[in-house]
Amino acid sequence: MGIWLLRRVGQVIPTLLILSILIFGLQQLMPGDPAVILAGEERGDPAVLAQIRAELGLDRPVHEQYVIWMSKVLTGDFGFSWRIRVPVSELILAKLPVTFQLASMAFVIAILIGVPLGILSAVRKDTPADWAANGVALFGISTPNFWLGIMMILLFSVELGWLPPSGYVPLFEDPAQSLATTIMPAFVLGTGVASVLMRHTRAAMLTALSQDYVRTARAKGLRERVVVWKHALRNALIPVVTLGAIEFGRLLAGAVLTEQIFTIPGFGKLIVDAVFNRDYPVVQGVVLATALIFVVLSLIADLLYMAINPRLRNA
Repeated sequence: MGIWLLRRVGQVIPTLLILSILIFGLQQLMPGDPAVILAGEERGDPAVLAQIRAELGLDRPVHEQYVIWMSKVLTGDFGFSWRIRVPVSELILAKLPVTFQLASMAFVIAILIGVPLGILSAVRKDTPADWAANGVALFGISTPNFWLGIMMILLFSVELGWLPPSGYVPLFEDPAQSLATTIMPAFVLGTGVASVLMRHTRAAMLTALSQDYVRTARAKGLRERVVVWKHALRNALIPVVTLGAIEFGRLLAGAVLTEQIFTIPGFGKLIVDAVFNRDYPVVQGVVLATALIFVVLSLIADLLYMAINPRLRNA
C-alpha cells in the first residue's frame, strides 16, 4: 500500500509540472496588455506602461517569467493580485470554502437523486419505473443551469418568497441563512450531476446483475434485496466512484455561471473577474489550485476503489 501511494505521488508531480506549463503558456496567449488595463487613465503614457511592465516582470522573456512564478509557487507564494494588491493565496483561501460548500451540497443532492434512481432503473428494467427514472435523467441533462436557476428564483423567491434570490452567508456565521442562500444554486448544480450519476449507476448495475456471482447468489436462495445491495451494488460502485470524483472536481471548477446568477462569491466569480481584468496571477493561481484538487480527488477515488473492492489491493 505504501509503495503504491509513493508511486501515485510520483505520477502526480510531473502531471502538475506539465499543467503549470500549460496554464502559464496559455495565459500568455490571451489578448490584451495587462499594463494598459492597470494604467487606467494614463494608458497613453509610454513611460507609465514601461514602469508597470518592469514592476510586474512583464518585460522579461516568457521562460524567465515562468521560472520566477514557479519558484515562488513551490514555496506557497502565488503572487499578488495586480488589480487589488492582495495575495492570491489569501483570495483562494477566502473563496475556496464558499465554492466547496456549494459543490458539497450539490454533490450530496446528486448522490441522493442519481444513485437510488440508477439502482431502481436497473432493478426494474423496462418497467414504468425505469422509464420514469430515465425521463428524470433526460430532464436533468437537457435543462440549462442558467434557465433552471432563473426559474427557481422566480418561483421560490419572487412568487413564494421562501428563499433569498441571491447573496451568500458564511456557514459558521448563520447556518440556517447560509443553507437558505445556497440550497437553490446547489440544486441547480446537482441536477445535472444527478442525471449523469443515474445513467452510469444504471449501466454499472445492469452489468453487475448479469454476472455469474449474482446468479449464484440468487441460486443459493438469498433475498433479492441482499443480492442487489450486498453483491451487485458493491461492484457496480467502482466506475461510479471514478465518475463521482471527476464530477465533484467539475463542480468546484465549473460553477461559474451558477455563481454569477445567484451572486455567490466563490471560485467562479473570482476567475471571471480576474480574466476580464487580465489579472494573470489570480487566473494562474485559481486554475493551478483547481488542477491540484482534481489530482487529489483522483487519488482519493483510487483509495476508495480499494475500500470497496479489497481484491484491488493486491492488483
